[in-house]
Amino acid sequence: MRLVKPRRTGTDVAAVVLVLPGGTDRSYRPFSTRQASALRMYPFTWSIRARFGGAVEVRQVRYRVRGWNGGQASPLPYARAALEAAARAHPGVPIVLIGHSMGGRVGAHLAADPRVNGLLALAPWWQYADWRLIHDGVRVLAMHGTADERTFARRTEKGIGELVTRGLDATYLPIPGGEHAMLDHIRVWQSSALTFVERLLPAGTGRRGYDATLAPADATTSSRCASSNS
Repeated sequence: MRLVKPRRTGTDVAAVVLVLPGGTDRSYRPFSTRQASALRMYPFTWSIRARFGGAVEVRQVRYRVRGWNGGQASPLPYARAALEAAARAHPGVPIVLIGHSMGGRVGAHLAADPRVNGLLALAPWWQYADWRLIHDGVRVLAMHGTADERTFARRTEKGIGELVTRGLDATYLPIPGGEHAMLDHIRVWQSSALTFVERLLPAGTGRRGYDATLAPADATTSSRCASSNS
């Protein structure tokens, strides 16, 4: 297991956030903290630390290799080790996952664990209905750019619809014109992540609720998503 060193630890930690970078379909090249999929997640890691300070411990996960690699699911052992380490360090606190692309797929698998409270899936690569692994107690927000040509917004919306039908607190947020790398609509991507984490914090630690003004006008709420996928 390899983790970016957390900013601080302590008994005052109210939540742990695991940031899960993307990768590629097949590759055994060593994972690098300087590859594009890792670099694009650092702004999420840094902004959460800046907003919440020591109340939220943020750990950006490193895998051994860059690819998913079919049935080997290469990132999962390292991501699960990170989850175990976080749960041991801070037993009983909410654990929130933020994953982009392949990291969104990793997050769906980790969210089968009952210790996970929230999953923010950013342009997730949900290849084989991975969302069905998510346990019923997880709050889910999935964001996907409508111009994404590497992963599929319609599949993400379908997945959220299924989760809503199961009774989960799940929301699909389309980003009009957004592309896979999240270099557009930066304020929406970043602010939505901060608000999502904030909503999962225990009472008294700065929870302020979802700010609908940060979302595009056609953001799909849980109820609308359920009706559109019935």
